[in-house]
Amino acid sequence: MRIIFCDNVLNKNNVDNDYKNEMDSAISVGLNCSLISFEELNNNNIDKALSNITKSEFMEIAIYRGWMLTPEIYNILYNALFIKNIKLINSQDEYKYCHYLPESYSAIELKTPKSSWTTNLDNNSLINTANIFGNKSIIVKDFVKSEKHYWREACFIPDASDTNNLISVTKRFIELRGDNLNCGIVFRSFERLKFLTNHSKSGMPLTKEFRIFFANGKTIGVYYYWDQVEYGDTIPDIKEFADIAKNIKSNFFSMDIAQKDSGEWIIMELGDGQVTGIPDNIDSNIFYKNLINSIST
Repeated sequence: MRIIFCDNVLNKNNVDNDYKNEMDSAISVGLNCSLISFEELNNNNIDKALSNITKSEFMEIAIYRGWMLTPEIYNILYNALFIKNIKLINSQDEYKYCHYLPESYSAIELKTPKSSWTTNLDNNSLINTANIFGNKSIIVKDFVKSEKHYWREACFIPDASDTNNLISVTKRFIELRGDNLNCGIVFRSFERLKFLTNHSKSGMPLTKEFRIFFANGKTIGVYYYWDQVEYGDTIPDIKEFADIAKNIKSNFFSMDIAQKDSGEWIIMELGDGQVTGIPDNIDSNIFYKNLINSIST
């Protein structure tokens, strides 16, 4: 199995600094590693992007570990690597399934905040999309990401029926996302979660959340979502989530879960495992050992 990282934009022979520890860990547990250019890939210069990767003698499975890609760019990468006898662990459809919330929503609907979405960004469409929430609190995001560090400015909407504020917050969110806006707008019911602390810079509430990675239906690990935050002795029972994971159409993905004030655990979102960050608080050597075991068994 091969791990493909993004290179350093200033030195194409080195890994991106943010992935150096991961690459060191992958190598230490016996995995082969390759580098690609994220910049050239996004500029559709696929030959330059993959210039450091030679064709494999036999077909081999690979995992991309790097910055988020649009489904369209992922398709280009998948096909270009396949020609080189390198097959990414998730197909184009499997990548999109966990990357875009609306794709996998039906699979987690009973255990995730109520959501609605639109690809039409005019005011009337936004208001109509939010109508199902009545006067409840909601958050706004695109199909992939929120601007949670701009919590009150571009994420949290206290009353979905307050159309002036709804439009103001949503338009600010769209402005902040700019060219990185993914597909459309998603409104989600705001759930009151177990409070840990407020973010030191943005004031965003940090709540009791965990990130779980799954590969081939097996649990790789359960990790604190927030770094340098006191979680206490809470350890979630993930049996129900592991059962749900068996029906997720992906070979490698993440699942973020959180505890509500009532004590109930819910799913916040899924993510393709190739572009989901591993928290700084975990031992990346153990992460990659568990990843190998999950895929090879």
